[in-house]
Amino acid sequence: MSRPKHEYAVQSISNALRLLECFGESEEFGLTELAKRLKLGKNTAFRALATLVVHGYLEQDEENGPYRIGPAALELAHRLGRGHVLLQKARPILEELARSLGETAHLGVLRRFEVMHLDGRAADRPVIAGLRLGHRTPAHCTALGKVLLAHAEPAIREAFDRELIAAGLPAFTRSTITDRAKLLEELRAIPHRGFALDLAEWTEGLHCAAAPVQDRTGAVVAALSVSGPSFRNDAPDLLVRHAPAVVRAAGRLSASLGAPAPA
Repeated sequence: MSRPKHEYAVQSISNALRLLECFGESEEFGLTELAKRLKLGKNTAFRALATLVVHGYLEQDEENGPYRIGPAALELAHRLGRGHVLLQKARPILEELARSLGETAHLGVLRRFEVMHLDGRAADRPVIAGLRLGHRTPAHCTALGKVLLAHAEPAIREAFDRELIAAGLPAFTRSTITDRAKLLEELRAIPHRGFALDLAEWTEGLHCAAAPVQDRTGAVVAALSVSGPSFRNDAPDLLVRHAPAVVRAAGRLSASLGAPAPA
């Protein structure tokens, strides 16, 4: 039996990548804050940051100044956008989804217990949900995250329950589900109904619907969502109009990736 991939991970590389991932939350960080965030010693954090600066993934104007994303990271992101099959196939579907519903559409993947927004398209109207490209959001209170958690491998779900739920799920709004039994019940229902909803659970006044995207093996590798202000998208709107549309869009994207036809 092969060993899990995490057993082969090189700690110093993991530290550097974790530091780099922090820059999706803010444009600049200082050494002290980064070390504290990741529970690293200052010397360990400094060595990892220095390595990232040398290779151009971060940059720093002054010796003790804050760090920010460097040109090598931006170049890598552009290459990913040009060459990643999932992104290439998702773009026209995101554009059509945003245009047909008049709301913001996103493509996201699960990164540990957070959603990484890989791509998105916004509708051409004055009041819309903002694009979150490159941003991370909590999985337990977003439609994208709930879809991805619901279809995650058992080991990921167990780790989520053990590490995050046990510590207490953070509430971001009055509607955030923080009760373990209620959240797990909702996650169990999602594969059967085919979509997830977020009714102002992450951000007040924002409603969202999301559906899973499968690859050729049938595994869920991403999720599509559509989100907009609650005054224009109440719960009935999400159920009658948005959820079916995002399910169809996710189905088209899955088919383009070679996913098996639904039974």
